[in-house]
Amino acid sequence: MSDVEKKHTQSSIDTVRRSLEDIKATLGKYQHIDGFLGDQVASRRDLGDEFIQEKNLIGLQDKLDAMHPADIAAILEQMPLDERLLVWKLVRSNLDGDVLLEASDAVRQTLIADMDVQELLAATEQLDADEIADLAPDLPEGVIADVFRSLSETERLQLKAALSYPEDTVGALMDFEMVTVREDVSLDVVLRYLRRLEKLPPNTDKLFVVDRREILKGALSISDLIVTSPETKVCDVMSTAVVNFNPDQEAESAAHAFERYDLVSAPVVDAHNRIVGRMTITDIVDYIREDAEQESLGKVGLRDEDLFSSVWKSAKNRWLWLAVNLGTAFFASRVIGLFEDSIEQLVALAALMPIVAAIAGNSGNQTVTLIVRALAFEEINKNNAKGLLRKELAIALVNGVLWGSVAGFFAWLLYGNIALGLVMLSAMLLNLIVGAAVGMLVPLFLQKMGRDPAIGSSVLLTFSTDSMGFLIFLGMATLFLV
Repeated sequence: MSDVEKKHTQSSIDTVRRSLEDIKATLGKYQHIDGFLGDQVASRRDLGDEFIQEKNLIGLQDKLDAMHPADIAAILEQMPLDERLLVWKLVRSNLDGDVLLEASDAVRQTLIADMDVQELLAATEQLDADEIADLAPDLPEGVIADVFRSLSETERLQLKAALSYPEDTVGALMDFEMVTVREDVSLDVVLRYLRRLEKLPPNTDKLFVVDRREILKGALSISDLIVTSPETKVCDVMSTAVVNFNPDQEAESAAHAFERYDLVSAPVVDAHNRIVGRMTITDIVDYIREDAEQESLGKVGLRDEDLFSSVWKSAKNRWLWLAVNLGTAFFASRVIGLFEDSIEQLVALAALMPIVAAIAGNSGNQTVTLIVRALAFEEINKNNAKGLLRKELAIALVNGVLWGSVAGFFAWLLYGNIALGLVMLSAMLLNLIVGAAVGMLVPLFLQKMGRDPAIGSSVLLTFSTDSMGFLIFLGMATLFLV
């Protein structure tokens, strides 16, 4: 990221923070807010109308009107539920749909729950078919049916198409706003056609060239359109080497292509090469951000969570992997319990065994991170997987000998027992090999089973390196020292 981009990003963050502080200061002036919030009978808009009679709240509404929907969503995500819903009442209805799209899934659900059917219909009517499809999983079934009835025939077909594709595929992410032209017309005709449009779709860096059957023939870049003589035919200046995608293709592979070829937009075509939509850099950035957020939460067993949700709801969100961790911890404790007599006779074992598990766990996490990243970039295949496994095992062997020797030397110095040092060296070496094998094989196995390799790998790795580390170290100590 360049210095200019960093300054722009920081400026945007500062703007949101200042706006949040202003909003909280304004809300804090009103002692009667709790009374309004306790009124469960009034509708969202009716209650909002009562609020905005206050002069300062009118000013607050004006501030919200001037903000980008993404900034409004960011502010709502940083507010407790009661304050969030109060500010949500002040957001103009023509911004509702865009704000819902920008909000996180958990916060979006709280906002939708505060809206009645008419408000939801008004919010969705402002959106394109692909955007409605993004909101559909969070909307009540009755609302979806009403939305269908309110759309034109073309929009209904587009919405059905967007909803028909699995999540994380190109079809689920593509939009339907694009400009197509014929190859046998002049650039002057194209320019006159564009001038009749109200505006170009966002991220339009090229026009897609199609024939009468909507079959993709090439692409005409906006830059070529501007600098080339108007009398030139489209077919003479268009590019036929166009990166395109299939609706059933994984969104992850499309993201890699956008990065590799520096794309801004690209056509989506069906099995007959007919153009059915397009992908844009905006779609890709949103997908990457959401995927990264899900991956970071998944690593610790969490789903998307509203930071200000109830204690009970947040606790339930964290139960699954806590239960898994509890089970693995009990297993590890029983491994230690098998060697209680050995630990009683040589207390140094209790002090040294966490080192064996921790080093292997850290090394294994390095392997997991590299393998998950390689899987994401499709760098691992059947031809190179075995070679990579041998390499990771060799690295573990080198690190095991090196750092096991260091640990064994210090164990000898601390406890004056060279045999203990050798056991420490051997245990660290073997457990590092275990960590490397698990760190390599678990992500590959999860991917083969159709699961996200990033989710669960760390938990399984920790379980393996802890249990095996204790078993190897205490077992060898029992054999050679006690």
